[in-house]
Amino acid sequence: MTSPSMTNSLMDRLILPGAAGFTRFGYAWRKRGWTADNFSMEGRTVIVTGATSGLGLSAARSLAKLGARVVLVGRNPEKGERARQDVIAGSGNEDVSLQLADLGLMSEVRDLAARLLESEKAIHVLVNNAAVLPAERSETDEGLEHTFATDLLSPYLLTELLLPRLKACAPSRIVNVLSGGMYLSGLEVDDLEYENGDFDGSRAYARAKRALMVLTEQWAEELEGSGVVVNAMHPGWADTPGVEDSLPGFYRLMRPLLRSPEQGADTIAWLAAAPSAAETSGRFYLDREPHVTTVLPGTAGTARQRARLRAALEAYADRSAT
Repeated sequence: MTSPSMTNSLMDRLILPGAAGFTRFGYAWRKRGWTADNFSMEGRTVIVTGATSGLGLSAARSLAKLGARVVLVGRNPEKGERARQDVIAGSGNEDVSLQLADLGLMSEVRDLAARLLESEKAIHVLVNNAAVLPAERSETDEGLEHTFATDLLSPYLLTELLLPRLKACAPSRIVNVLSGGMYLSGLEVDDLEYENGDFDGSRAYARAKRALMVLTEQWAEELEGSGVVVNAMHPGWADTPGVEDSLPGFYRLMRPLLRSPEQGADTIAWLAAAPSAAETSGRFYLDREPHVTTVLPGTAGTARQRARLRAALEAYADRSAT
């Protein structure tokens, strides 16, 4: 199993060099060592959530170019149809469809999964990309804090509901899109919905991404030998509508250094398609290379915390079914 290189591990643990690697210059530096892509996704079906803009749209376009059947998941019908036409025009592949769902609502996650299982006889790749980063704490119509619901509970529930089909269609893959902000957050099992203390949107986002990394590792262990591999990735700092809207100060300051959406999404498509990416599971990637998952002591969570996280998400999911 491929492990993080000594250079990557050192840079990740040194804050400034590690952050420099998140920029477009970090992407350009690492890309120098890549070989030309010669893989195909012909005959493969890929589900991409949050696919109507930014990283999701770029990843969908790249996967369609490789010949995959791509199912875009988004909330807005007009925006979704524009994205579908964009992917078709940008790839020359017309096998692109759209499914509408608000992934902050577990009832809609369940409806989406049911529709996908009905319409897609084969599912080979699930990309969990949809996420929000609200400035203030708010709750969904189902009474859940928005960041927790969209960024953590939703990918957990959708993955669990689609796992039987992914197993049946193995070899298959799950790609979870995370964030470098995860490095600064521990596992907050006792306050998943950020009900205590002053709400911080960036911290809530980082907490959710840390928990999704833990899920990535848990699923990888549970699915060993099944033909389903599960990996996570960090896109670096990319120039996307989500970053511009959610982090305007950061966006104005860092814009000259930001990656393009295509550069940020490159590792999503690589993890979904490259034969070599199927050789590892439970890893955290940046620019096609595995990186450490923690840089601060205690942020990985104890075995008890990790078990409690899974139990809590199962309980939330069970409640959403009633």
